[in-house]
Amino acid sequence: MWERCSDMTRDASAMPVSELRGVGPSVAEKLARVGVENVQDLLFHLPARYEDRTRVTPIGALRAGEHAVVEATVELTEVAFGRRRTLLVRIADGTGSLLLRFFHFSGAQQNALARGLRVRVYGEARRGKASLEMVHPEYRAMRADDAGVPDSLTPVYPSTEGVQQPRWRTLTDQALDLLRRDAVLLPEFLPHEVLARLQLPTLHAALALVHRPPADADAAALLAGRHPAQRRLAFEELLAQHMSLRLVRQRADHARAPVLKAGGRLVNAYIESLPFALTGAQRRVLDEIFADLKRARPMMRLVQGDVGSGKTVVAAAAALRAVECGCQAVLMAPTELLAEQHFRNFDQWLQPLGIVPEFFAGRVKGKARAALLARMAAGDTPIVVGTHALFQDEVAFQRLALVIVDEQHRFGVHQRLALREKGQEAGWRAHQLIMTATPIPRTLAMSAYADLDNSVIDEMPPGRPPLRTVVLPEGRRDEVVARVHAACAAGRQVYWVCPLIEESDTLEAQAAERTAETLAAALPDVRVGLVHGRLKPEVRGRTMQAFKDGALDMLVATTVIEVGVDVPNATLMVIENAERMGLAQLHQLRGRVGRGSEASACVLMYRAPLSALARERLGVLRDSNDGFEIAAEDLRLRGPGEVLGTKQTGIAQMRIADLVRDADLLPRVQQAADMILLAHPDRAAPLVRRWHGGGERYASV
Repeated sequence: MWERCSDMTRDASAMPVSELRGVGPSVAEKLARVGVENVQDLLFHLPARYEDRTRVTPIGALRAGEHAVVEATVELTEVAFGRRRTLLVRIADGTGSLLLRFFHFSGAQQNALARGLRVRVYGEARRGKASLEMVHPEYRAMRADDAGVPDSLTPVYPSTEGVQQPRWRTLTDQALDLLRRDAVLLPEFLPHEVLARLQLPTLHAALALVHRPPADADAAALLAGRHPAQRRLAFEELLAQHMSLRLVRQRADHARAPVLKAGGRLVNAYIESLPFALTGAQRRVLDEIFADLKRARPMMRLVQGDVGSGKTVVAAAAALRAVECGCQAVLMAPTELLAEQHFRNFDQWLQPLGIVPEFFAGRVKGKARAALLARMAAGDTPIVVGTHALFQDEVAFQRLALVIVDEQHRFGVHQRLALREKGQEAGWRAHQLIMTATPIPRTLAMSAYADLDNSVIDEMPPGRPPLRTVVLPEGRRDEVVARVHAACAAGRQVYWVCPLIEESDTLEAQAAERTAETLAAALPDVRVGLVHGRLKPEVRGRTMQAFKDGALDMLVATTVIEVGVDVPNATLMVIENAERMGLAQLHQLRGRVGRGSEASACVLMYRAPLSALARERLGVLRDSNDGFEIAAEDLRLRGPGEVLGTKQTGIAQMRIADLVRDADLLPRVQQAADMILLAHPDRAAPLVRRWHGGGERYASV
């Protein structure tokens, strides 16, 4: 078998697991279910935990709940019949006896466990009726020439149906042996100076220790994922993730972009026409954007800002800079509702300046769609606001210079980069501005958005009192309804957000409709409106506009109003079943209130009993209005895949690294990336391929 392997390309990623002993088509198919298709995959398929089988425990010293190895002789084997057929095997070692219980067994297994057979057994001792017992333990018959117990901790691998732990150990033994015989199978890509500076082991040493840790290894560190060998592997995976995005940026920096220099007449007129003064943070971020737009390489900038910090105002100013230079700008939002709001704001701000924005989404059809497509292609639309429909093949621009993407985490990387490519009709790549009202913890931004420069609007408009958040059980619903009535009687307005039961527009709509009917019946003097995702856009728009105009006192809605209209008179929000939602979404929702000068509140209602995790999450929201602090807690409690969206980023598919646990490695990851790109650029692409395979997807767009 080793001869077969040695004839192949000396690359573990090109060596299928079927080249290993004991892997036929059926086993190979099962291994593929957990992402193990080649020897490299196998080596990076790390144990989930470890068992200490390095010493034999006398049966007389066993304690209930203890996992242990015992060596003993079979005294009795019998089949018991009752509610289920059970194989019972009694073994003894002179210090005591132990019952082995098997619910699934064969006749051959029963015959093999004959009286007098000496066996080595591993399992968890449990308290039985008459003695301690083990249920379905691992065991094997001992031979005269049997070696002693293993001298290393025994790994337990994440598995799939039909692949037992002994097979995983046999296969990883073969893979590690291959690695010892031929180091080139898995080359070391980290420079010696990086390993030395960070005091990290080599790749091969790290893999050997993680798969077969010696008995004196720090078991607590291994279980916590904090052992230096695990940290070495996590570091390389984080480096590959970071490097993939740096390669995207590197390629973008070599592209040509339009140089957007202008006297600022339109931008200055726009800023002076606003009914409020820009905050210092808005002005600082605008300066950073304008500095980028003056360069001949594409801007790739992320603008973060909490709910209500004024990102859209900044986006409009950036779009006007493109218009001043005779070019086109687009703003893309993830939903029609959010796109509509941006369009209304742009229309209100820019029409007085003689700039007429256009709206483009799936609902624009027929002749209107064809006419708008023709105007965009002819360069007659200075600013277009729309949804993901903007990156369809039929959409073309004559001089697209700036792409603004709101709530980037709801789009795939391919989607936003595909829209950027629309500028190629003019022979350049468009500048790109990404906005998010979901603050991204610094550790996550360093990994998920390493291709972007980062700006933060960290200042809220003056005059807004702090928002108070209250957490109440559903049993106090009558008190909440009374509070709603008092707010409406005082001339204020209220949002009532219905539960997100499951990913179903139909169920959400039904829940919202029932709630609206119930509240309207309970509060006959309160004017109640209803908004949900299944309403026609024009109906939804009229209702939300009526709420904004004060024609409605209360708006019952699903989470579509997470990015709804700006109503300064709305001072109270009630969110049902808040325990079902993520912190970032709850923070976004409550950002709909507290946008005026009056004291505001958000009531989070939950259905008891609350889990410990749900209680902790709601407590975080109750105690803080800081979006970045909340985002950091969301990351800690839910993980990066939930915060960013697994499908969009690929972050959650990391095999070894954990962005919460390994956050302290990220600054050194950046330093190592700088060094490799400068001194060892030939290692960058192979490193990305090792960990992401097609995950060089970013760099290939």
